[in-house]
Amino acid sequence: MLKLVRAPNVVIAQHWMNILATAGVPCELHNRYLSGAMGEIPAEQCAPEIWLVDERDETLARKLIADATSGPPPGARPWRCAQCGETLEPQFTVCWQCGRERDPLDD
Repeated sequence: MLKLVRAPNVVIAQHWMNILATAGVPCELHNRYLSGAMGEIPAEQCAPEIWLVDERDETLARKLIADATSGPPPGARPWRCAQCGETLEPQFTVCWQCGRERDPLDD
């Protein structure tokens, strides 16, 4: 196992875990419940950590997290869901209205 990254909080850690899981990268979330011990334990030891099950996934995992952290490229345009017609901002990959995943061909 390999420690991939320390997340600033559990919400972001879980978001990154979901991104990795969607890409088929097995990982584990450690220190999920240590925020309550902050003060008794140094803060840097309480941060949630994502650990890779297979070290060979490191390059892909780091790229996925970097992409998630940077958001859509500058100038990215909104897209329209092909199923329900809802217009969504470029950072969204799933339609909030009907739950359909964004297709690369969606405009």
